[in-house]
Amino acid sequence: MANASTIFALSSAPGRAGVAVIRISGPAAQDILETMVAPRPKPRSVVYRTIQHPHTGEALDRAVVLWFAAPHSETGEDVVEFQTHGSRAVVAAVLTALGKISGCRLAEPGEFARRAFENGKLDLAEVEGLADLIEAETDAQRRQALAQAGGALSKLYDGWRARLIEIAALTEAAIDFSDEGDVSASSFAEARKRAETLAKEIAGHLDDGHRGEILREGFRVALLGAPNAGKSSLLNALARRDAAIVSAEAGTTRDVIEVRLDLAGLPVIVSDTAGIREASSEVEQEGIRRSLAAAKDADLVLWLTEKPESIPPVGFSRETSLVIRSKADLPHESQNAPEFGDLAISAKTSAGLDRLISAIAERAEQAVGTRTDPALTQARHRQGLETALADIRAFLTGNADAIELRAEDLRRAAQALGRITGRVDVEDVLDQIFSRFCIGK
Repeated sequence: MANASTIFALSSAPGRAGVAVIRISGPAAQDILETMVAPRPKPRSVVYRTIQHPHTGEALDRAVVLWFAAPHSETGEDVVEFQTHGSRAVVAAVLTALGKISGCRLAEPGEFARRAFENGKLDLAEVEGLADLIEAETDAQRRQALAQAGGALSKLYDGWRARLIEIAALTEAAIDFSDEGDVSASSFAEARKRAETLAKEIAGHLDDGHRGEILREGFRVALLGAPNAGKSSLLNALARRDAAIVSAEAGTTRDVIEVRLDLAGLPVIVSDTAGIREASSEVEQEGIRRSLAAAKDADLVLWLTEKPESIPPVGFSRETSLVIRSKADLPHESQNAPEFGDLAISAKTSAGLDRLISAIAERAEQAVGTRTDPALTQARHRQGLETALADIRAFLTGNADAIELRAEDLRRAAQALGRITGRVDVEDVLDQIFSRFCIGK
């Protein structure tokens, strides 16, 4: 897809650095080379040149220059990179100079990646994997995003779509040879046999406990308990900073406070919540409502309590929770008081914190799983697969005499799979996807 304008942007992080990378893509890229770093280097070679202002000839910097000729570049267009010194003054001077060239403009967020998609260098699933790779905070997130950016999901979904097209061809053959009963019946029977196998594979892929989405977005842990149960102190101990206010006054926490942790390479989001109790204040009631909502959305709930009789609220599931005896450094009111809870901790002395962190990491690992096949990472993908599966099941269970309608079921299923990778019309989701990128990518 041809683009009339040439775009440019700082692709490295803003601010002072040793090196700054400025990328240029579009039809004017070669003219920029001739104007600003003449003589033009050979494609796919590295040279060290003086960058000059295109109008005044003033030297702006000495930099490493690379040129990737179309279509053998990341965007499929002519692409130039200036690797300049990373001072703000140098970067500003080069970007200002590029803006003086006719037909050149500053890139919008994600525009380099969008041009790569439009020119067939990336599909949508790979683009989303690239965005996740840029945002990855843990090693597990990096591995998952790198696999998706490398086409692992695209290969799986395109393979399913190719099989659907073969099944559709068998169904069309049954229509074409409807006058020959044996041929038509055997062709349609084979189509349904293959569709049944494919439906089982897609259903198994969907039934993954949302492991890919949990890894991408983070394993959510909610801290619940009565006021002054030690939730904020535990949050600060886990975060190793004063993320939440700690006070002896009950009801200090009124809103949900979140911190992100890296536990054994897995992303974990811990939420401190308002204390659960009968409250008369509307503000505190709203805080409690938000606490219960956070618990409902959490993958793991930690109920903190100092007393064995302080039981969790109705609806508290033991399968997705742990009861934590907090403030274990304090003596029991009675020497004969029984032990209680799954774990005992002290945020003050750090006693038991290692065991708690290990327990959280273990639950997170269980949620993510150890399967090596590509995992679903996006709600958009899940919706497309669910739609495709519903259409395949309609093909399997629908009236065989209405074979033209069964062929339509397969066509819709193939379209649903094609939208995931962008093989068919996806204009309604393009802006949303590419807006996630920073400028320069």
